[in-house]
Amino acid sequence: MRVKTGTIRRARHKKILKLARGFYSGRRKHFRKAKEQLERSLVYAYRDRKNRKRDFRRLWITRINAACRLNGISYSKFVHGLKVANIDLDRKILAEMAVSQPANFTKVVESAKAATA
Repeated sequence: MRVKTGTIRRARHKKILKLARGFYSGRRKHFRKAKEQLERSLVYAYRDRKNRKRDFRRLWITRINAACRLNGISYSKFVHGLKVANIDLDRKILAEMAVSQPANFTKVVESAKAATA
């Protein structure tokens, strides 16, 4: 007597096709194409969860650098001054401060300048 995989196969296919909703054309309708695209998409998702962290760090550094240069100091000298002055603010907080509270950021820059001078 042979064993048929009817309900199990259908469930497996439904699971893949449900995850493939939103894909283009046959990649959402045909099981094999959907499965291939889904595997690729999950690889992209895993990779880009890591890349998002890099991208945000680059954005924060760019914002801090722009604000530092308005205050007459380069980014690298500013970060060195923060280390010397024992000011433990991460780049996310510094970037937010540079955008929304420029007066407070200027005070931090002045204390970093004073620490290196």
